[in-house]
Amino acid sequence: MSFNGYLKTIESRTSLGPDDFRTLAAERGLLEGGNVEPGEVIAWLARDYGLGRGHAMAVVAVLRNDDVAVQALNGKDI
Repeated sequence: MSFNGYLKTIESRTSLGPDDFRTLAAERGLLEGGNVEPGEVIAWLARDYGLGRGHAMAVVAVLRNDDVAVQALNGKDI
């Protein structure tokens, strides 16, 4: 599955997009200090949204502004 595919699946399952997850993560203090801990994010997304590790790691990439996430969010099919 492509990165864009992961994001589309996440949105269809949760009705939340990347900006929504950034907001929710910030509200939970998961973005403080600029160090996103994957384990905390994975646990949160599994508990609250039933997302598996692969989909949760796509959200982690978005929260970290990883290159692949930035490119996908800017319309590149990755």
